Amino acid sequence: MTRVWFTPTRGASNWLWLSFFVVILDQVTKALVVANVKMSDAIELLPILDIVYLENTGAAFSILAGAGGWQRWFFIALALGVSIILMIWLRRIRADQVVLALGLSLVLGGALGNVIDRAMHGYVVDFIYFHWGPYYFPAFNVADAAISIGAGCLLLDAFRESGQRKRVSPES
Repeated sequence: MTRVWFTPTRGASNWLWLSFFVVILDQVTKALVVANVKMSDAIELLPILDIVYLENTGAAFSILAGAGGWQRWFFIALALGVSIILMIWLRRIRADQVVLALGLSLVLGGALGNVIDRAMHGYVVDFIYFHWGPYYFPAFNVADAAISIGAGCLLLDAFRESGQRKRVSPES
C-alpha cells in the first residue's frame, strides 16, 4: 500500500490554542515593555533578573544583526515557512502524542510572535535579561522562551520515541 505524504486529520491541531496564547502573551508583554521602559534601561526585578528594552534586528544572540536589512525578510520568510511545516506536522500527529504537540505548538507560537515584530517594526523586542555576577545571558522575550521550551519538548519526545522503538524491535 502506498503511503500518502499528507493525510488530513484533526490530529493534534486542537493544540493551536496554545500557539495563539503564546502569540498574545508575547505581544502584550512586548507592548508593556515598549510603553514603560526606556531603551537600554534596566529595571531590576531580582538580583539575577532585569527587565530591559532592546531591539534585535538579528536572530538568536543577535546573529546577523548588522547585515544591512536583508535579514529581516529572510527571517520572516524562514519563520513563516517553518510555521507552515509545524501546522502540517501538528495536523498529522496522533492526538495522544501530547509532548510532541506541546513542543510544536510552543515553537509555532514563538515563531509567529517574533514574525509579528519583524514585520511591524523590522526588529524583535527583547526584554528578559538574566545575569549572574559579571556573566550576562543574551536578552530574550516570551516568544524566545516558548521556542526554547518547545525545542526541549521535541527533544524529549524524540528520546522517548527512540526508547520505545528499541523496546519494540526484535533482538538480533
